[in-house]
Amino acid sequence: MNRLLSEWQRLYAAGPDRAWADPQGQVRALVLELSRPADWRTLSRAWQGVQADLAWPAPAIAVTGRDGYQLWFSLDQAIPLPHATAFLASLQARYLADVPPERVRLWPMADEQAPHGWRHTAPLPEPDGQAVCPDQWAAFVAPDLAPVFNDTPWLDLPPNLEGQADLLSRLRSVSAAEWQTACAQLTTLPTATTSHPTREASTSPDAPPSATPAAPDASHVPSHTDPHSFLLSVMNNVALDMALRIEAAKALLPFTSQR
Repeated sequence: MNRLLSEWQRLYAAGPDRAWADPQGQVRALVLELSRPADWRTLSRAWQGVQADLAWPAPAIAVTGRDGYQLWFSLDQAIPLPHATAFLASLQARYLADVPPERVRLWPMADEQAPHGWRHTAPLPEPDGQAVCPDQWAAFVAPDLAPVFNDTPWLDLPPNLEGQADLLSRLRSVSAAEWQTACAQLTTLPTATTSHPTREASTSPDAPPSATPAAPDASHVPSHTDPHSFLLSVMNNVALDMALRIEAAKALLPFTSQR
Protein backbone atom coordinates (compact mmCIF):
# COMPACT_ATOMS: atom_id res chain seq x y z
CA MET A 1 0.00 0.00 0.00
CA ASN A 2 1.44 3.38 -0.98
CA ARG A 3 1.61 6.28 1.46
CA LEU A 4 -1.49 8.07 0.15
CA LEU A 5 -3.65 4.97 0.38
CA SER A 6 -2.33 4.34 3.87
CA GLU A 7 -3.31 7.84 5.02
CA TRP A 8 -6.71 7.59 3.32
CA GLN A 9 -7.32 4.23 4.99
CA ARG A 10 -6.31 5.67 8.36
CA LEU A 11 -8.76 8.55 8.13
CA TYR A 12 -11.76 7.50 6.09
CA ALA A 13 -12.06 3.77 5.44
CA ALA A 14 -14.35 1.64 7.60
CA GLY A 15 -13.09 -1.58 6.07
CA PRO A 16 -10.18 -2.96 4.03
CA ASP A 17 -9.29 -1.70 0.55
CA ARG A 18 -10.75 1.80 1.02
CA ALA A 19 -14.19 0.41 1.88
CA TRP A 20 -16.63 3.16 2.83
CA ALA A 21 -18.59 0.95 5.24
CA ASP A 22 -17.89 -1.86 7.68
CA PRO A 23 -19.90 -5.12 7.61
CA GLN A 24 -22.62 -3.45 9.72
CA GLY A 25 -23.02 -0.62 7.19
CA GLN A 26 -21.38 1.97 9.43
CA VAL A 27 -19.17 4.76 8.07
CA ARG A 28 -16.24 6.88 9.25
CA ALA A 29 -16.17 9.50 6.48
CA LEU A 30 -18.72 12.34 6.52
CA VAL A 31 -18.55 14.82 3.64
CA LEU A 32 -20.24 18.23 3.44
CA GLU A 33 -20.30 19.65 -0.09
CA LEU A 34 -21.21 23.11 -1.35
CA SER A 35 -21.42 23.59 -5.11
CA ARG A 36 -23.18 25.24 -8.05
CA PRO A 37 -21.28 27.51 -7.68
CA ALA A 38 -18.23 26.87 -5.53
CA ASP A 39 -18.10 29.30 -2.61
CA TRP A 40 -15.24 28.90 -0.14
CA ARG A 41 -16.15 31.99 1.89
CA THR A 42 -19.51 30.41 2.74
CA LEU A 43 -18.28 26.85 3.30
CA SER A 44 -15.41 28.13 5.43
CA ARG A 45 -18.01 29.01 8.08
CA ALA A 46 -18.40 25.29 8.67
CA TRP A 47 -14.64 24.62 8.47
CA GLN A 48 -13.94 27.33 11.04
CA GLY A 49 -17.04 26.65 13.10
CA VAL A 50 -16.49 22.99 13.89
CA GLN A 51 -13.07 23.91 15.24
CA ALA A 52 -14.19 26.96 17.22
CA ASP A 53 -17.59 25.72 18.41
CA LEU A 54 -17.13 21.96 18.72
CA ALA A 55 -13.35 21.84 19.36
CA TRP A 56 -13.00 19.35 16.52
CA PRO A 57 -9.84 18.85 14.49
CA ALA A 58 -9.85 20.58 11.11
CA PRO A 59 -11.53 18.54 8.37
CA ALA A 60 -9.82 18.06 5.02
CA ILE A 61 -10.72 20.50 2.26
CA ALA A 62 -11.24 19.26 -1.29
CA VAL A 63 -12.14 20.69 -4.67
CA THR A 64 -14.55 18.49 -6.61
CA GLY A 65 -13.03 18.95 -10.05
CA ARG A 66 -16.28 20.36 -11.33
CA ASP A 67 -18.18 23.05 -9.42
CA GLY A 68 -17.70 22.85 -5.67
CA TYR A 69 -15.80 22.38 -2.43
CA GLN A 70 -16.03 19.58 0.11
CA LEU A 71 -15.18 19.20 3.79
CA TRP A 72 -14.11 15.67 4.72
CA PHE A 73 -14.69 14.73 8.36
CA SER A 74 -12.93 11.68 9.74
CA LEU A 75 -14.39 9.77 12.70
CA ASP A 76 -12.29 7.51 14.89
CA GLN A 77 -15.21 5.11 15.29
CA ALA A 78 -17.70 4.19 12.56
CA ILE A 79 -21.32 5.26 13.06
CA PRO A 80 -24.63 4.11 11.51
CA LEU A 81 -25.70 5.80 8.31
CA PRO A 82 -28.79 7.49 9.85
CA HIS A 83 -26.61 9.12 12.50
CA ALA A 84 -24.20 10.40 9.85
CA THR A 85 -27.06 11.84 7.79
CA ALA A 86 -28.69 13.55 10.76
CA PHE A 87 -25.44 15.04 12.00
CA LEU A 88 -24.51 16.47 8.61
CA ALA A 89 -28.01 17.92 8.35
CA SER A 90 -27.44 19.66 11.66
CA LEU A 91 -24.13 21.06 10.44
CA GLN A 92 -25.95 22.35 7.37
CA ALA A 93 -28.62 23.98 9.54
CA ARG A 94 -26.02 25.50 11.83
CA TYR A 95 -23.52 26.90 9.31
CA LEU A 96 -25.30 26.97 5.92
CA ALA A 97 -28.84 27.90 6.90
CA ASP A 98 -28.94 30.77 4.39
CA VAL A 99 -27.78 28.60 1.47
CA PRO A 100 -30.40 27.10 -0.87
CA PRO A 101 -30.65 23.37 0.02
CA GLU A 102 -30.12 22.30 -3.60
CA ARG A 103 -26.55 23.64 -3.44
CA VAL A 104 -25.62 21.40 -0.50
CA ARG A 105 -24.88 17.70 -0.61
CA LEU A 106 -24.47 15.49 2.43
CA TRP A 107 -22.41 12.34 1.92
CA PRO A 108 -23.27 9.51 2.46
CA MET A 109 -26.81 9.93 1.22
CA ALA A 110 -29.77 7.59 0.86
CA ASP A 111 -30.31 6.25 -2.66
CA GLU A 112 -32.83 3.51 -3.31
CA GLN A 113 -31.18 2.77 -6.66
CA ALA A 114 -27.77 2.10 -5.10
CA PRO A 115 -26.79 -1.50 -4.23
CA HIS A 116 -27.03 -0.99 -0.45
CA GLY A 117 -29.62 1.78 -0.44
CA TRP A 118 -27.07 4.55 -0.09
CA ARG A 119 -24.05 6.01 -1.86
CA HIS A 120 -21.00 8.05 -0.98
CA THR A 121 -19.02 10.67 -2.81
CA ALA A 122 -16.18 9.65 -5.12
CA PRO A 123 -12.93 8.85 -3.28
CA LEU A 124 -10.14 11.39 -3.61
CA PRO A 125 -7.94 11.45 -5.50
CA GLU A 126 -9.45 9.20 -8.16
CA PRO A 127 -7.71 5.80 -7.81
CA ASP A 128 -6.78 5.67 -11.49
CA GLY A 129 -5.81 9.34 -11.71
CA GLN A 130 -8.74 10.05 -14.01
CA ALA A 131 -9.90 13.63 -14.47
CA VAL A 132 -13.47 14.53 -13.46
CA CYS A 133 -13.78 16.67 -16.59
CA PRO A 134 -11.23 17.20 -19.37
CA ASP A 135 -8.14 18.73 -17.71
CA GLN A 136 -9.99 19.12 -14.39
CA TRP A 137 -8.91 16.98 -11.42
CA ALA A 138 -10.44 16.67 -7.97
CA ALA A 139 -8.04 16.80 -5.05
CA PHE A 140 -7.46 17.73 -1.43
CA VAL A 141 -6.09 21.25 -1.01
CA ALA A 142 -4.30 23.13 1.78
CA PRO A 143 -6.41 25.57 3.85
CA ASP A 144 -4.35 28.59 2.80
CA LEU A 145 -4.89 27.72 -0.88
CA ALA A 146 -8.62 26.99 -0.68
CA PRO A 147 -9.73 30.53 -1.69
CA VAL A 148 -7.56 30.35 -4.82
CA PHE A 149 -9.89 27.73 -6.34
CA ASN A 150 -13.12 29.65 -5.84
CA ASP A 151 -13.66 30.38 -9.55
CA THR A 152 -12.04 27.18 -10.82
CA PRO A 153 -12.50 24.42 -8.19
CA TRP A 154 -10.12 21.95 -9.75
CA LEU A 155 -6.49 21.21 -10.49
CA ASP A 156 -5.27 21.67 -14.05
CA LEU A 157 -2.92 18.68 -13.70
CA PRO A 158 -3.20 15.35 -11.88
CA PRO A 159 -2.56 15.85 -8.14
CA ASN A 160 0.84 14.87 -6.80
CA LEU A 161 0.24 11.75 -4.74
CA GLU A 162 2.98 12.52 -2.21
CA GLY A 163 1.59 16.01 -1.77
CA GLN A 164 -1.88 14.58 -1.18
CA ALA A 165 -0.45 12.18 1.39
CA ASP A 166 1.29 15.07 3.15
CA LEU A 167 -2.00 16.97 3.47
CA LEU A 168 -3.78 13.96 4.96
CA SER A 169 -0.92 13.12 7.31
CA ARG A 170 -1.51 16.38 9.20
CA LEU A 171 -5.11 15.50 9.99
CA ARG A 172 -6.56 13.46 12.82
CA SER A 173 -9.90 11.79 13.36
CA VAL A 174 -12.69 13.00 15.63
CA SER A 175 -12.54 10.88 18.77
CA ALA A 176 -15.55 9.04 20.16
CA ALA A 177 -15.69 11.49 23.07
CA GLU A 178 -15.58 14.49 20.71
CA TRP A 179 -18.37 12.97 18.65
CA GLN A 180 -20.62 12.44 21.66
CA THR A 181 -19.96 15.95 22.94
CA ALA A 182 -20.77 17.45 19.55
CA CYS A 183 -24.04 15.51 19.29
CA ALA A 184 -25.06 16.92 22.66
CA GLN A 185 -23.92 20.46 21.86
CA LEU A 186 -24.71 21.13 18.22
CA THR A 187 -28.46 21.66 18.42
CA THR A 188 -28.03 24.15 21.27
CA LEU A 189 -25.81 26.49 19.24
CA PRO A 190 -27.28 29.54 17.51
CA THR A 191 -27.35 29.59 13.72
CA ALA A 192 -24.16 31.00 12.20
CA THR A 193 -24.53 32.91 8.93
CA THR A 194 -21.38 35.02 9.19
CA SER A 195 -17.73 34.05 9.21
CA HIS A 196 -15.60 33.76 12.31
CA PRO A 197 -13.62 36.95 11.57
CA THR A 198 -10.28 36.09 13.12
CA ARG A 199 -10.18 32.65 11.48
CA GLU A 200 -11.14 33.71 7.96
CA ALA A 201 -7.70 32.91 6.58
CA SER A 202 -6.46 30.70 9.40
CA THR A 203 -4.11 27.92 8.40
CA SER A 204 -3.04 26.73 11.83
CA PRO A 205 -5.24 24.37 13.87
CA ASP A 206 -3.46 25.72 16.97
CA ALA A 207 -4.66 29.27 16.44
CA PRO A 208 -6.99 30.37 19.27
CA PRO A 209 -10.65 30.17 18.19
CA SER A 210 -12.61 33.38 17.99
CA ALA A 211 -15.90 33.81 19.75
CA THR A 212 -18.90 32.72 17.71
CA PRO A 213 -21.12 35.67 16.80
CA ALA A 214 -24.29 35.58 18.83
CA ALA A 215 -27.55 35.09 16.96
CA PRO A 216 -31.13 34.50 18.04
CA ASP A 217 -31.90 30.86 18.73
CA ALA A 218 -35.55 30.14 18.09
CA SER A 219 -35.27 26.43 18.71
CA HIS A 220 -34.14 26.18 22.35
CA VAL A 221 -33.31 22.51 21.80
CA PRO A 222 -32.00 20.67 24.86
CA SER A 223 -28.77 18.67 24.82
CA HIS A 224 -28.88 15.04 23.74
CA THR A 225 -26.59 12.18 24.62
CA ASP A 226 -27.94 9.48 22.29
CA PRO A 227 -28.46 9.51 18.51
CA HIS A 228 -32.17 8.62 18.64
CA SER A 229 -33.12 11.65 20.71
CA PHE A 230 -30.77 13.77 18.60
CA LEU A 231 -32.63 12.74 15.43
CA LEU A 232 -35.95 13.45 17.10
CA SER A 233 -34.80 16.92 18.09
CA VAL A 234 -33.87 17.71 14.48
CA MET A 235 -37.18 16.40 13.17
CA ASN A 236 -39.21 18.38 15.72
CA ASN A 237 -37.18 21.58 15.52
CA VAL A 238 -39.51 24.12 13.88
CA ALA A 239 -36.61 26.58 13.53
CA LEU A 240 -34.91 24.32 10.96
CA ASP A 241 -35.60 24.11 7.24
CA MET A 242 -38.36 21.61 6.44
CA ALA A 243 -36.07 19.68 4.07
CA LEU A 244 -33.66 18.99 6.95
CA ARG A 245 -36.48 17.89 9.23
CA ILE A 246 -37.70 15.49 6.54
CA GLU A 247 -34.20 14.01 6.23
CA ALA A 248 -34.13 13.44 9.99
CA ALA A 249 -37.55 11.76 9.79
CA LYS A 250 -36.26 9.46 7.05
CA ALA A 251 -33.23 8.62 9.18
CA LEU A 252 -35.56 7.65 12.04
CA LEU A 253 -37.55 5.18 9.96
CA PRO A 254 -35.23 2.19 10.64
CA PHE A 255 -35.57 2.79 14.38
CA THR A 256 -39.36 3.11 14.14
CA SER A 257 -39.76 -0.06 12.10
CA GLN A 258 -37.90 -2.05 14.75
CA ARG A 259 -40.48 -1.19 17.41
